[in-house]
Amino acid sequence: MGPPRGAAAAAPAPGVSEVAPGVLRVTMPLPFALDHVHVWLLVDRDGWTLVDTGIQDRATRARWERLETEILGGRPVRRILCTHHHPDHLGLAAWLAGRWGAEIWCSQGEWLVARTATLEGPEVAAAETAYYRRAGLPSAQAERLEPQTHAYRELVAPLPAGHRVVRDGETIDIGGTEWRVVVGRGHAPEHACLLAPERSLFLAGDQVLPEISPNVSVWPFDPEDEPLSDFLETLAALRRLPDDLLVLPSHGPPFRGLHRRLDELALHHRERLDQALAACAEPRTAWEVMQVLFPMELDPHQTSFALGESLAHLHHLLARGLLSRDRPAGGAPDRYRRHA
Repeated sequence: MGPPRGAAAAAPAPGVSEVAPGVLRVTMPLPFALDHVHVWLLVDRDGWTLVDTGIQDRATRARWERLETEILGGRPVRRILCTHHHPDHLGLAAWLAGRWGAEIWCSQGEWLVARTATLEGPEVAAAETAYYRRAGLPSAQAERLEPQTHAYRELVAPLPAGHRVVRDGETIDIGGTEWRVVVGRGHAPEHACLLAPERSLFLAGDQVLPEISPNVSVWPFDPEDEPLSDFLETLAALRRLPDDLLVLPSHGPPFRGLHRRLDELALHHRERLDQALAACAEPRTAWEVMQVLFPMELDPHQTSFALGESLAHLHHLLARGLLSRDRPAGGAPDRYRRHA
């Protein structure tokens, strides 16, 4: 990797590569089965713009402290743009903003969800308990799962009251390159991707991934959500972008062939919907459907995502009128059944 424009020459740091002139990919470790996230340093006119941050933990903070010397070269980070609210993308935003005096940029929807996810109190715990009970999660399994709001608070530095809102379609000048905000939905409420048409670059975040399907889940803070329709509509909308873009994802390698990947993701969900519908030939709980869709052994972190995604597919089938849902009185689990 050669040094970015205007930066002091330095040997490449481990896990750092220049994928395009002035666009540096920095790989941060994650303590999960998905063991990494890519964040992005973009050379700006008088410093840097950072896109995403990694989670809040000791290892990631120490890595940023090293990178200040190895990569930043004394040039300031002026702006931290977070694609969405998930901890591996926004977790260290507040800590880095305080360290560097940088402004946090984020869509309004993602910011509000992040603030909501950091709330504490008995009503938050009650919402999670009701969510697991309605899904039919056995009590032994529920005890294995760390409360999701607690896990989120552990991985995200306390957020400030304000931020700079980014909006779909707005253009941001970063180092003389015009990046257009392209909002995607389903994986997160208002996921901000960045498109540089003149350079054929698409910073896709988690909206389009090359090797795995982005998680599309229903969560306890919005238990009646139907995010899969939003995700599928976003896949269709993204087909309007050029197919020859270099796609820069948050997990996995950069790739070309956007349209083919969009088609693969849409097919994946159609197959999952067919599986879920077939599983509901007899009344099934979301937990029982999850075991059909995800028959492999799952750790607690993976289980929470698999359950949320199973509910997303069931809610999509409900919205299309292909399933009915029975909600018994007294807090018994919901059961889903295919219409005859």
